[in-house]
Amino acid sequence: MADEPDLNLNALLEQAQQVQQQLLAARSAAAEQVVEGHAGGGVVSVEVTGGLEFRKVTISPEVVDPADVEMLEDLVLAAIHDALHRVEELQQGAMGGLDLGGGIQGLLGGS
Repeated sequence: MADEPDLNLNALLEQAQQVQQQLLAARSAAAEQVVEGHAGGGVVSVEVTGGLEFRKVTISPEVVDPADVEMLEDLVLAAIHDALHRVEELQQGAMGGLDLGGGIQGLLGGS
């Protein structure tokens, strides 16, 4: 019976390593995906990867008003915020697919 605590610890460590591998794979998959954030009904859009690499900003010519640069700045900022929100959802979705083996109770051997 003296070996039983070692077996539980080894199983716990093995499960922790599996979870870590799943987490890294999920992060990697999310980092490769591309999402777009929009503002002003789509007149400004920002393209960003799940790894937060901003790739593209698109601005429709009709919103470029030299007399109102502040509005354009606000639209770009709103599109960035929308894109970041979408990346957060993407990352949460990727993490939701992890098999944690019963959660904390599963890690501790409970049911």
